[in-house]
Amino acid sequence: MDIEKYIASGILELYIAGALSPEENLEVQHYAIQYPEIQKEIEAIEAAILHLTKTASPELPVDGFKKLKSELDDVIPFLPTASEKKTPWSSYLGWAASLLLAVGLLWMYLENNNLKSEIEVTNQEKQSLEEILSGVRNEVTNQETLLQALRDKNVTVIDLGGQTVSPRSYAKAYWNKAEENVIIDAQGLPEPPDGYAYQVWSLKLDPLTPTSIGLLEDFVADNNKLFTLSNPNNTEAFGITLEPEGGSDTPNLKQLYTLGAVGP
Repeated sequence: MDIEKYIASGILELYIAGALSPEENLEVQHYAIQYPEIQKEIEAIEAAILHLTKTASPELPVDGFKKLKSELDDVIPFLPTASEKKTPWSSYLGWAASLLLAVGLLWMYLENNNLKSEIEVTNQEKQSLEEILSGVRNEVTNQETLLQALRDKNVTVIDLGGQTVSPRSYAKAYWNKAEENVIIDAQGLPEPPDGYAYQVWSLKLDPLTPTSIGLLEDFVADNNKLFTLSNPNNTEAFGITLEPEGGSDTPNLKQLYTLGAVGP
């Protein structure tokens, strides 16, 4: 049982106010015996209500009922009877007023708790929206940065066509030789199988000399399939192979997915 959640539900305040059914009262009493935390909370609520009642509703003055009776004589005639002497009407009025005040305070207490819960939920929703908005802004900023990089006048675009292992595959390399980086657009590559990753190679053609410039990390999770890699090499061609996760020292040419030569 989640004791904190049970206490926060407000059922203990309703129990003290006498607003529960007999079955619900028995349930609260059962839990109070079983869980000391619940019994302690009941006692704390009772003490708080009694304190507020005494503070806000002091006892009636000794002659308070007599004054009230004299004001009501014109409307309701009071006949001196034996029962009048035995019934402590002033006490009844005082307790009735205290009970009404206690119920009102209990209602205010419950409403205050509900309001706090609503404010907390609203704050959480606001925080979530702010996080989403921040993520969208970051994504827009990244997209704008990539777009500017792709449109740079120093960028050379190289088409990488599909090879024997995957003829339908394709990719593009946006190479900025001045800034020594290349953006690989890998939208035309299939998702790699588990345990494998795509590795990009800078190639010298004569003799064939491959140099790894990095992996296409988190390929499946990246919706744009745009990857920026450092390339300080004097590249003559770019190739992409499928390698074991973590990459290889030399390319597996049997798993060469795309290849493209840099134009003159």
